[in-house]
Amino acid sequence: MHHSARIPGRLGRTGAFLTIGSLLVTGCGSVGGGAPAEEVLHDRLPDSVKASGVLKIGSDLNYAPVEFKGADGQPTGLDPELAEAIGKELKVKVEFLDTGFEKLVPGLQSKQFDMAMSAITDNRQRRDGTDDSGQQISPGVDFVDYFMAGTSILVAKGNPKSIKSLDDLCGQTVAVQRGTTQADIAQRQTGACDKGKKPLVIKLTDTDAEALAMVASGKAAADMNDFPVAAYTVQKGVNGAQFDVAGQQLQPNPYGIAVAKDNTQLRDTLVKAVNRIIRSGEYDKILAKWDLKDGAAQNAVVNGG
Repeated sequence: MHHSARIPGRLGRTGAFLTIGSLLVTGCGSVGGGAPAEEVLHDRLPDSVKASGVLKIGSDLNYAPVEFKGADGQPTGLDPELAEAIGKELKVKVEFLDTGFEKLVPGLQSKQFDMAMSAITDNRQRRDGTDDSGQQISPGVDFVDYFMAGTSILVAKGNPKSIKSLDDLCGQTVAVQRGTTQADIAQRQTGACDKGKKPLVIKLTDTDAEALAMVASGKAAADMNDFPVAAYTVQKGVNGAQFDVAGQQLQPNPYGIAVAKDNTQLRDTLVKAVNRIIRSGEYDKILAKWDLKDGAAQNAVVNGG
C-alpha cells in the first residue's frame, strides 16, 4: 500500500533461485520426511527469537482483506494467515502489534518488533531509507517479497466522474492515505495535470477509511488502493457506501516482509520459510481463501522491488 513500481531485477531473481535450490537439496537429504529441515529452520532464527519463542510482527490492522481485525478483534486476512503458516515452519508463535503504517519502519528500527508485515510495497526508497528528495532519513530496511499487487483507482458506485485512468484525475480531487505508494503515484501525476492546466488536488488522510468516506460523500472523485483492498471494498462496501474500480490495475509491485538491515539472519530464514509454505501448497490455499490468487509469487525474493 502501502507501496512504487519497479520490476524485480535479475540479481534478485537469481539469488532467490539459488536459495530455493539449496533448500531443495536440504529437503531431499533429510531422513523421515521434512522434520529435520523444520528443526534446522528454527535453529537458524536469531537467538532473541529462539529464546522468546515468539516472532513479533508490526502491522497496520486496518487494510482488509490483507490485514484487519476480525469480529473477535483478532488479526485476520492474508498477512496474518501467511504469518501463522510461517510461524509453524519456524516453530514459533507469531504476535501482531497493531501499529500505524507510517510508524512501522521506525518501530522496526527501534526493535519494537522483529519484522513488519502490512501490505508494504518493496521499493528503493524504503530499502535505502531516503525521502522524496533522495535525502537519507533512516537506515532503510530489507524485504522478503511474497506477493504482487498493483494499484486500483476506486470511485463511487456508477463512476459519476467517468474516470478510467490517472489522466482522468486531472482537474479532480483525489483522497489517499498518507505514506503509501498511492500517495506517491498521485504526487507524480500532479506534474502531468499541471502541464495540461488541470491541477490535481490531493487530500492526504490518516486511514484509507477516511479517504473512502471522502469519495462516498463526493468530496473526492477517487481514492487509490492496492488491488486486493480495492476488490474487497467493491465486494463488501464500506459503512453502507458502494464503490467501483475504474480502469486497469496500475504498476504491479511486490509486497515485502520488512526486516532491519542488520538482521540478515532473520531475513534469510524467512526466505526459506516462505518458500516452504509455497512448495507445501499452504500459500496457495491461503491466497484462494481471500480470493487473491492473481497476486501469487512463485518464490520469495530478497529486495526485488
